[in-house]
This record gives sequence, C-alpha cells and structure tokens, in this order.
Amino acid sequence: MATTTDRRSRRARPGWRTLLGLVFLVTGLSLIGYVGWQMYGTNIVSHRKQHAVTASLEQRWQAGEDFTTAEGSTAGAVIRIPRFGKDYEVPVLEGTSDDVLAAGFGHFDDSAGVGEVGNYALAAHRVTHGEPLRGMPELRVGDTVLVETRTAVYTYVLDTAGADLVVPFTDTWVVSALPRNPEDGGVQPAQRKGQQLLTLTTCSELFHTDNRMIAFGHLQKTSPK
Repeated sequence: MATTTDRRSRRARPGWRTLLGLVFLVTGLSLIGYVGWQMYGTNIVSHRKQHAVTASLEQRWQAGEDFTTAEGSTAGAVIRIPRFGKDYEVPVLEGTSDDVLAAGFGHFDDSAGVGEVGNYALAAHRVTHGEPLRGMPELRVGDTVLVETRTAVYTYVLDTAGADLVVPFTDTWVVSALPRNPEDGGVQPAQRKGQQLLTLTTCSELFHTDNRMIAFGHLQKTSPK
C-alpha cells in the first residue's frame, strides 16, 4: 500500500508532457536569441569593426602606408554612396571571406583593381553584419559610388539600378572583366572593350542567399588627392 509520501513524490515528478513543453520552450528561446543576434548583434559588432578599419586606414594613409587588419586582410579603399546619406562610409577589403564581409565590402580577388581597365567587382551584405548594401534596391541609374584610396578618389556612375538584375549565386559572369548576360536582351554593361567598370553584388532576399542583386557602373572621373 502506497504511503502518503510515495503519492506526493509521484505527483511532484514532471510528466512527459511537461518535459516536452520545456524542451520546446528552450528551443524556441534559443532560436529567438539566434535570430536576434543575427539581425542586431552582428550589425553592432560589424559597425564597430567598419569604423575601426576606416579610422585605421585613414591614419595609415596619412603616414603613406597600407593597412592590414588583425585577421590579415588588406584594406585599400573607403566607399561612399551619397544615395545612402552623407555619413555613409564603408571600407573595402581584399577577398570575399566571411571575416572580410563582416568588416565591409569585399573585393573579388580576380577582378580589376579600383580605377583599372576591367571590372572592379565588390560584394557586401544586405542584411546582418553591418548590412552595407541594405539599400541596394534604392539605387538608381546615375547614382554615384565614390571609392577613395590613399592617392585618389574614383567616381563611378551607375548604369543600372540596384534592383534591375537578379541572378542565381552561381552566375559568375557578372564579375567577369566585361560582364555579358547570357540571356539575349538581358541587363548588362555596354559591350565595349577597355572600360573601367564597377559591379556591386549582394543578396537579393533578406533571409536567404540563393540569388544575387547586381548593379553595374562605369568610371566617370579620377581626382588625385
């Protein structure tokens, strides 16, 4: 015969429904925390990193030196896009690794350098990690992209709007020296050799990365510093 103590002990033990509910609760809170970190936490960290890299880069320029980040990435330029406000400035680093894109724009390794003949191709996040190209769909034909280096300021003018072209992430033709759209009549730069082009690439969707939003531009002028 069960004693009163035994009955109280059985009542005190949580049932499987209670345990399952706790598992769902913990899992839900973890997911909320992860999403919150991705949407807000990474932006705070990346904004601080972008400001730090930009400040260090400008200090090194004044000393006539180049700048390499603590992760070993070379920072060689600062981008300003008037459409995004007068305070907008984001550093450009070599490569497109996760560390690079968490600190600013990434410059595709095999693309032309700033101001060179060919395609100066850049990538940046649209959401999370500082989201430098959050406003990509707002870009219009004729908008300027200013790229400042230690010796000059390069003014590029956009020939296509930010939302004019969306391609799968596997379409590498957009970062070639003279991007040529495989679709007849598709969005592409003017097909003339010897141009000094600019390509901006970012995710077209906010919450997954299957497609890329692309904008093309050309060099309008170079102003020595």
